[in-house]
Amino acid sequence: MKKLQQLPSMPANTSSVTDATETPPTLSPVSSDAEACLERALTLPTSLEQLPPTPSPQAAAKTPTLKARQGAWSVFASTFVTIFLAELGDKTQVATLLMTAESQSPWIVFAGAGSALVATSLLGVLLGRWLASRISPKTLEKSAGVVLLVVSGMLVWDILH
Repeated sequence: MKKLQQLPSMPANTSSVTDATETPPTLSPVSSDAEACLERALTLPTSLEQLPPTPSPQAAAKTPTLKARQGAWSVFASTFVTIFLAELGDKTQVATLLMTAESQSPWIVFAGAGSALVATSLLGVLLGRWLASRISPKTLEKSAGVVLLVVSGMLVWDILH
């Protein structure tokens, strides 16, 4: 960038006459910070046509923000912990343990059990998404609670009789 020429300063009061012996003060050289600031200012767009396009609200909503990513990890973690704890010691795990002991092929049993769990999870996610598009979350929550109470009641009934 070209160095700015130093201009003499104008007197504050134009009605006063300056003495011929008085020398006008010189301006100090422009600092590098000021030069950089001036250079950036000179490269700013001067018209609306030069501005970059503003993203649409739909495009802005599609870009994941830090908060959205943290929310996704939170949902993932809570889902993982809930399903992991619910599956510990249940009949699926016991059946997998027994099948591994019988077959002497632990990796094949692991692949079969893992595939079955992924398939049932996919079915649950698809059914949940379909239900969520037709039923309010409050109604879904209450319905799930009633179904779990009915299943619990049936299990208690079987134990007592």
